[in-house]
Amino acid sequence: MKLLKLLTTAVAVGAIALAGQAYAQDKGLIGVLMPNHSSLRWINDGDATKAALEAKGYTVDLQYAEDDIAAQLSQLENILTKSPKALIIASIDGTTMSAALKTAHDAGVVTIAYDRLIRDSGDVDYYTTFDNFGVGVLQANSLVAGLKERFPDVKPWNVELFGGSPDDNNAFFFYDGAMSVLQPLIDSGDIVIKSGQAGMQTVGTLRWDGAVAQARMDNLLSANYSDGSVVHGVLSPYDGLSRGILSSLRGVGYGTADQPWPIVTGQDAEAPSIKGIIAGEQYSTVYKDTRELAAKTVELVDNVLNGNAPTDLDTKTYDNGVKVVPSLLLVPHAVDKSNYQALVIDSGYLKPEDIQ
Repeated sequence: MKLLKLLTTAVAVGAIALAGQAYAQDKGLIGVLMPNHSSLRWINDGDATKAALEAKGYTVDLQYAEDDIAAQLSQLENILTKSPKALIIASIDGTTMSAALKTAHDAGVVTIAYDRLIRDSGDVDYYTTFDNFGVGVLQANSLVAGLKERFPDVKPWNVELFGGSPDDNNAFFFYDGAMSVLQPLIDSGDIVIKSGQAGMQTVGTLRWDGAVAQARMDNLLSANYSDGSVVHGVLSPYDGLSRGILSSLRGVGYGTADQPWPIVTGQDAEAPSIKGIIAGEQYSTVYKDTRELAAKTVELVDNVLNGNAPTDLDTKTYDNGVKVVPSLLLVPHAVDKSNYQALVIDSGYLKPEDIQ
């Protein structure tokens, strides 16, 4: 009798536990759309966001579009047929999504633009990202510090400018932040843009493509530096572009005692670029802890879906052409040879074996 009572109690407890587990996993579907599965940065973002949502009891539909605008729109439309509670979208070109986002809004779906602002839609509820203007400031300050360190007896410094993808709103903030530091030095004559190429309409790199950056750097070198002059610095807004730029420079003899590497910046603290920083090739990058961005985004989604008003939002900066989107801004960090270990490795963002 005693044994039967114990078994009955155990079964009841197990049933309660299973019921609780089922309840915790029944908070609804969240659609997560990422641009591509080829960049380590977006792989990490997708994985971290999915894990954090599942830990809170949501079902997750995570999709990667391989930088195909039409494919991402199709993924969004498909997810909407499944009645999601919310959407987290790192868009390739958010301007194509207006009709689908209107459908989502009318169905009561909460839409969060993740790291890339979705433009030309009034149906974006929130934007979560880093201080993108600040990213550009960090890149330019690092560029100037590197020029002073590596070329202290040279003036003016020859610098070339690269921008991100013109269909990514962040690229303009990166560029504007950098130019807020560099333009006074250009005006004073301390920095010369030997090619004369400036402005996002000229220096932008579609789809953040490293091969496109490499080809443009090849052209810059052949057209402007065949007279024996050298490049002292390159403003690059992303590590993938930086590696393409460095490949071009390597091809014409940079990286030797007679022709040292220019100061080349970057962003995203990707493992190959951290290796390049250690080797003295790339000078710096910008570290944005995407684990924190994923966690804060999931926290925001969960709060909103549970009827809690989010706090500490920027309500002035990010105008998407239709509305100012309430934004959660996180802090980026400049990384170079002196601090990569503490910021990127010791924090667990990259493993030691990732940079071997």
